Amino acid sequence: MEKIAAIVLAAGAGKRMNSAVHKQYMLLEGKPVLYYALKAFEESEVTEIILVVGAGEEEYCRTEIIEKYGIGKVGAVVQGGRERYHSVYAGLNAAQGADYVLIHDGARPLVTADIIKRSIECVRTGQSCVVGMPVKDTIKILDDDGFAKETPDRRTLWQMQTPQTFPYQLIKAAYAKIIAEDDSTVTDDAMVLEKAAGQRVKVIEGGYQNLKITTPEDLLVASAYLKSKSL
Repeated sequence: MEKIAAIVLAAGAGKRMNSAVHKQYMLLEGKPVLYYALKAFEESEVTEIILVVGAGEEEYCRTEIIEKYGIGKVGAVVQGGRERYHSVYAGLNAAQGADYVLIHDGARPLVTADIIKRSIECVRTGQSCVVGMPVKDTIKILDDDGFAKETPDRRTLWQMQTPQTFPYQLIKAAYAKIIAEDDSTVTDDAMVLEKAAGQRVKVIEGGYQNLKITTPEDLLVASAYLKSKSL
């Protein structure tokens, strides 16, 4: 039987929210931000969810989110690490036996069924893939003094999102190499594969609504999206 694991990362502190409550546990239309991502994977072809949380948050997540909202596909709740790549590696270790793995930030509550479906379809062809969207604004590259020195062609620039989806053994081996080298320069999973295995990653379209909750303004935007869906 094909095993498709979703690693949902919820170990971040969310310092830019200026809140004592971590962003993934803040309420969004009456439910924790994290609930929405878990629910999306629960209702997808994913066969197992691995939830990666901060130290001491395991029981809270089990009782106040997983059990409370009936998320039945969570196979493990594991503690994250110092950096994001440590947390991903902890999730990968808990997903032993998977054929494919989707790695998703729990602070992206509005991932859709279509995004998940297309990601799985892509990885089944043997191709690693990430979702993203074209940037809307002009981007400037600055020099050390804060002056614009270059304007890259906007048509070639995409902002990366999650999930980022891979054959399990391929991304597990790439992460093992990054962990061994303690390479803190990696910023997403695609970069891990590019650096550790020299492989290209296909970018497929995500959605502008698939935003990451980083600042208080993002909560307002996400709330507006949810309200529009219920109309």
